[in-house]
Amino acid sequence: MRRTGFVDAVEGLSSHDHMCWVFGTPDEFRSVAGRFLADGLAGGQRVLFSADWAGGGDLDGIDGFAAARRDGAAQVRDLSGYGGAALIDPDLQVRTYAEATGQALADGFTGLRVAADVTPLVASVAARAAFARYEFLVDGYMARHPMSAMCGYNRGELDEHAVVELAGMHPLAPPSSTPLRLFAADPRVTGATAVLAGEVDVTGHAQLRTALDRARLAPGGGTVTIDARELTFIDHRGLACIADHVRDRGATTELLVGRRSPVLMLAGLLGRDDLRVVVA
Repeated sequence: MRRTGFVDAVEGLSSHDHMCWVFGTPDEFRSVAGRFLADGLAGGQRVLFSADWAGGGDLDGIDGFAAARRDGAAQVRDLSGYGGAALIDPDLQVRTYAEATGQALADGFTGLRVAADVTPLVASVAARAAFARYEFLVDGYMARHPMSAMCGYNRGELDEHAVVELAGMHPLAPPSSTPLRLFAADPRVTGATAVLAGEVDVTGHAQLRTALDRARLAPGGGTVTIDARELTFIDHRGLACIADHVRDRGATTELLVGRRSPVLMLAGLLGRDDLRVVVA
């Protein structure tokens, strides 16, 4: 069972968890990533530490990591595996990690765990858009396969808007890093394509539109189903934004909500025939 929400610790996560970690210095990220990967080694996963500033022995201070590097259970790499200074093909990168996960399983591991400082890959607006798209796609892969990841973003090199946007594409994020999160759902569980969590008020409309553009939710049978049970607040303009986005993709919106969700009344007031709310 994968976790969602705001977290300030990296231990005890599952083989499907996908988290954003915002940090201030490489040393801070090295320390946090070490704890995250040590959990992976303890769980029988192959682990990968990726950063352009990383040296081969960077995590050898972790008990057992040096031996794990020697036998192939642990690897340290730069970011060249992402294709250079910017991620050009999000789908290809997902396939790359799918192949690495498959190889880890074939080699006798329980899955793959990655901790990467991907800050250099989101230096421009265009690069950030491509990487946010990748975050949503790879999250969908992780929801269904034994891959877990920590995506590191250096707050000293990114503006606040970039951090909010990228953190919002993860099921797990640090407290106060983003007001809302849009991430992939496991369709085998609820039939939903995505999960929308957190709060969408007037200040969050732009982020919501951007997240929807990055996710490009694919209709199934003419309907896009979004699990909104973790949505604590949304105003009528935010709800209309979702329905408009899905309508422009030639589909109707179905929102899964809790029995006491305010979305039930709000959707009734909007009275749109392209928006359906289902208590789940």
